[in-house]
Amino acid sequence: MEEAEKELERRSKFLSNLIQKKKANDQQNLHQQLNFKVKASDMSIVLQNKAFKCAKDHIDSTSLGNGIKIDSKRLALALKKEFDTSYGPAWHCIVGTSFGSYVTHSIGGFLYFSINKVYVLLFKTTVEPMDH
Repeated sequence: MEEAEKELERRSKFLSNLIQKKKANDQQNLHQQLNFKVKASDMSIVLQNKAFKCAKDHIDSTSLGNGIKIDSKRLALALKKEFDTSYGPAWHCIVGTSFGSYVTHSIGGFLYFSINKVYVLLFKTTVEPMDH
């Protein structure tokens, strides 16, 4: 009986490892396909993919495939609205080709990535009610 449990645990670990490798490979393929490059992150893969998809959808809807320059302000607004709606308030987004930043963010709420030559900083802060 013990050997069967050990074998089951071994197989479970093997399958878990395969799944993790597949997810990492899928994530890398998505980044290459969409030309996204993560520069720094403290965000789950699910939320990262949501940000990439939102950015791609916005760019596709505004450029119509004719190479129009990315409207940084509108992209920042689209990402902020999407994340505020989906994951609660206090998301902030900065988009541009050259900017500096130093921010404090909530745990699991930070992503800095590029799309071609445009950089996106998306982060969440904590909202605390004011005592009156």
